[in-house]
Amino acid sequence: MLFDIAPPVVLAAALLLDGFIGDPRWLWSRVPHPVAVLGSLIDWVDQRANQRDAASRRWRGILVLIATLVVAIGLGSAVSWLTHAAVWGWVLETLIVFSLIAQRDLYDHVKHVADALRRDGLEGGRCAVSQIVGRDPDQLDGPGICRAAIESCSENFADGVVAPVFWYLVAGLPGLMAYKAVNTLDSMIGHKTERHLAFGWASARFDDLLNLIPSRLSGLIVAACAFAMQGADGREALNAMWRDARQHKSPNAGWPEAAFAGALGLAIAGPRRYHGETVRDGWMGNGRSACTPRDIDATLKLYVYACVLWGIAAVSILGWID
Repeated sequence: MLFDIAPPVVLAAALLLDGFIGDPRWLWSRVPHPVAVLGSLIDWVDQRANQRDAASRRWRGILVLIATLVVAIGLGSAVSWLTHAAVWGWVLETLIVFSLIAQRDLYDHVKHVADALRRDGLEGGRCAVSQIVGRDPDQLDGPGICRAAIESCSENFADGVVAPVFWYLVAGLPGLMAYKAVNTLDSMIGHKTERHLAFGWASARFDDLLNLIPSRLSGLIVAACAFAMQGADGREALNAMWRDARQHKSPNAGWPEAAFAGALGLAIAGPRRYHGETVRDGWMGNGRSACTPRDIDATLKLYVYACVLWGIAAVSILGWID
C-alpha cells in the first residue's frame, strides 16, 4: 500500500520549518548534520586521492565527483521510494529537505555581523564575518565588513536557498541531494590553489553548471521584490545585473550580488584579499561602497521578501506540476 503525501506539502512544510526554526542546534549536536557527514567523507578522500601529478589528480577528481553523484542520487531515490511506501516516509523527506535549505541560518549569521559591529565594534565585526566569508578579516575595515556580509547574503541566497529548491522542483529529492553534494564538494575542493586546482576542477565546473539557472533566477527574484519594498529600486537592480554581473570573476555570483547592490544603491564585491593575496574583481552596483550596519539591515529585509516570494512561487509551481 502506498501512502502519498503531495510534494508541495512536503516542500511547504520544509520551507516553513527552516524559515521559522532554522537548524536545530540541539539536534545537530547529538546527530551529525548530513552536510557535515559528507564534508568529513570529502576530507578523507581529499587526503588520500589528491596525490601524484596534475593529470592524475584531475582524473581522480572526476571519479570522486561521479561517485558522489551516484551515492547522492541513490540515497535520494531510496528516500523518495520510502516516502510513498511507508506511512511516515514523507516526514523523513520533509526533514531532509528542511536540513538542506539555509534560509534562517543565513539570516542569523548575517544579522550577527551587524549586531557584533554595533555592540563590539571593529573586532567584534571581524570575528563575526570570519564565520561566513573566506577573505582575510584582519584586513577589513567597517565598510569592508559590511560589504562582506552583504555579499555573503546575496550569493548564498542563490546557492543556499534558490538552487536547492530549484533542483527539488526539477528532480525531486535525488536532484536536491545531488546539488547539495556537488555544492559541498565545490566548497571544500573547488579552490584555485596549487593543491586543488586539478583535483577540484570537475567539481567546481559542475557546480557552476548547476547554479547557472538558479543564480540568474535569484537576481530576478530580488529585483521583483525590490519593486515592492519601500526604499529599494527594482529597476536599478535589473540595470545592475545587466551591466555588472558578467564582470564578476564567478560566472554565477555576480547576478544576485548585482541585484542586491543595485536595489539598495550600494557597490559591493570589488578587490578583496584571500589568504594574503588580492583578488581583482569588478564592482557590483554603482552606489555607495561605504556600507554600514543599516545597509546589512536593509539587505536582510530584502532577503526575507525574496525568500517569501520564492517559497510561494516554488510551492505553486510544484503544485501545478504535481
